[in-house]
Amino acid sequence: MSLAIFDLDNTLLRGDSDHAWGRFLIENQLVDGAEYERENERYYAQYQAGTLDIMEFLAFALRPLAGHDRAALDRWHREYMRTKVMPMITPEARALVDKHRAHGDTLIIITATNRFVTAPIAAAFDVPHLIATEPEERDGRFTGKVAGMPSYREGKVVRLKAWMAEHGATLQDSWFYSDSHNDLPLLSVVDHPVAVNPDDSLRREAQKRGWPILSLR
Repeated sequence: MSLAIFDLDNTLLRGDSDHAWGRFLIENQLVDGAEYERENERYYAQYQAGTLDIMEFLAFALRPLAGHDRAALDRWHREYMRTKVMPMITPEARALVDKHRAHGDTLIIITATNRFVTAPIAAAFDVPHLIATEPEERDGRFTGKVAGMPSYREGKVVRLKAWMAEHGATLQDSWFYSDSHNDLPLLSVVDHPVAVNPDDSLRREAQKRGWPILSLR
């Protein structure tokens, strides 16, 4: 089976789901607005620059999950999906996923954003496999910590290889779509790397290596 692997933020989505979740929390006064907004923007800029300390960021991003029960979080997430995520899903992104589905490829979304935020988004695309950063849970509540390795940069390759070993899959004839230079480790190991609305660093690398450049907007 051929793997069709999709980054999520700024690839399948016309925006960043992690950043948008932070904006949702701020706008609904579920976090300390001024401080949280300042940190949310700072970490997003670090991600774009390729200087993000992923564990430091996750300590910040997962903290609100630990402060509330799951029923409240799920209720807020439904509103977040309606107001923030659905407007970021373009017809072009759905068409790309559906093209690989029709071809019989195994569909995977792989993202550094945590599973609580992203699992309903994968479901909205009807993508059955999600590799995301796993927030730790105990007794039905999030702890604010990370379980295992975040799926970020080289961690995406490690997590994907673990998934492949579990599912008996290989990278033969595999595809990976991403917008970010942070995904160069995974783009470099698939048979068909595709830069989607790429940042400047990835665009330069894609042009140098002769990778296709695609717009989903």
